[in-house]
Amino acid sequence: MGLGSRIQKLRINNGLTQEQLAEMLSISRQSVSKWEMDQSLPEIDKVIMMSKLFSVRTDEILLEDEEIKNLRPQELHLGSIYLIVRDFEKSVLFYEQLLSMPVSTTNCGNKFAEFYFDNKCLALMNEGSLPGHHYEDGDHKFVLNFWVEDLVKEYNRLRILNIGEMTEIEKANERYYYFNVLDPDNNVCEITGGYHLLEEENDE
Repeated sequence: MGLGSRIQKLRINNGLTQEQLAEMLSISRQSVSKWEMDQSLPEIDKVIMMSKLFSVRTDEILLEDEEIKNLRPQELHLGSIYLIVRDFEKSVLFYEQLLSMPVSTTNCGNKFAEFYFDNKCLALMNEGSLPGHHYEDGDHKFVLNFWVEDLVKEYNRLRILNIGEMTEIEKANERYYYFNVLDPDNNVCEITGGYHLLEEENDE
């Protein structure tokens, strides 16, 4: 959908004729007609006026839907809360008793155990089974796990924002890529999600 089509759609959706829109913008009906046929472009002040009139952002008038989508931040979803534990079996028993429930799922090799309650997941991560995650370095014992649709896009967004120290994108296994960003107290926020560069690498 081009600029002219977007202006026409906004005009029609707001129940306006070309004459009515032209009057509101203090221009001729022919000017509106030329915009909608992509024969001319509106001045920036007219775009701003239309954004106020139609209650939309200027980028929703000027940009293609896909371009707008790419500019918007992705929705960040809370996945799991990780506790990094040294005595894995003892910790599992402790939380089974604390939460009055058996462990929900475990991973072979005692890498992690998950407790699902209140629509949340508390995951105990065995510090001795975390090669590549780097949680064993320093005092990081608490990790928030988030996921997004496009991991590379989120990585680039946070890199530009420069809100905290970040790792590179790491590969835990064939289906799990992630990176970490540290909060001001050096708590770890792990971001995971769709890693689309993987498809490109497989095509090479």
